[in-house]
Amino acid sequence: ISSGAFILPEGKGLPGMLGIHDNSLIEGYTLLTDQVHQNNGKIIMQLIFCGTQGFLDVPNVYSPSGIPDKLTTRAGKEMSREDILHLKKAFVDSAQRAKAAGFDGVEIHSSAGFLLSQFLTPYYNHRMDEYGGSIENRSRLLMEIYDGIREKVGTEFSVFVKINCADFIDEGFDFEDSLYVCEQLASKGVNALEITGGVAAVREKTSIRTNISSSDQESYFADYAARIAAIISIPVILDGGNRSIEVMEHLANQTNIAFFAMCRPLIAEPALVKRWYEGDTEKAKCVSCNKCSSFSGTFCRAFPVQTP
Repeated sequence: ISSGAFILPEGKGLPGMLGIHDNSLIEGYTLLTDQVHQNNGKIIMQLIFCGTQGFLDVPNVYSPSGIPDKLTTRAGKEMSREDILHLKKAFVDSAQRAKAAGFDGVEIHSSAGFLLSQFLTPYYNHRMDEYGGSIENRSRLLMEIYDGIREKVGTEFSVFVKINCADFIDEGFDFEDSLYVCEQLASKGVNALEITGGVAAVREKTSIRTNISSSDQESYFADYAARIAAIISIPVILDGGNRSIEVMEHLANQTNIAFFAMCRPLIAEPALVKRWYEGDTEKAKCVSCNKCSSFSGTFCRAFPVQTP
């Protein structure tokens, strides 16, 4: 699964992000997907609109209700019906571009406090129309984006959704809300759900927690993901703090969790999975310092990759 690719220029949140907002990008991405397929891999493009949690000075950035973001303090523009239609079309168009570029599917990013995640949480969503209020209404935009994408890409193209198990903030999207949305998405035919949690303003509860030094600190959303996996029929992907083969194998054997996502460990050690596959099952060397993410680019500062 790629890093987040913004679907509209105003949805870009950080320097150096991928974009999938224009047809001129299709040719370049084809070079990437061809390389993946030549090596017998599959690749999913993650689609995102960062919103007020983005760090770039984007004018009139979208927001569900104009509530200032807990991290950036930006309020943004409360979305009109025309804005919502524009956003939905942008997600659909971007998914079609990803398919044209040879990706095997897309993942709708609806977690971690970005725009679609804010629509799901009562803290940010104070709308009085059909997109606010009950969890059915707060999840309506996500459902309509999925429906729009599925209609255009067909049933053979994978569509995943990344979603919080909970926001872990007062008046936030909670686990009962998450269960409801996951069940609805599964019934619609989503191909997989990636379960994560938290928002960036609450560092100790996000998916990018620091100083993961022991096995009992790993895979910190596992209990939530296992409860979701027990009641839905589609694959559940566990995100957050996966570091050790032993922990992941235990979860794979004891729960219905089907897949395990990693990001920071692969930045520190690009050949990690190959190392494990070849028999060296020492845990990932990533120290979870979070210094890999900065405005100057994403690379491991603890273990710089040596080039020949």
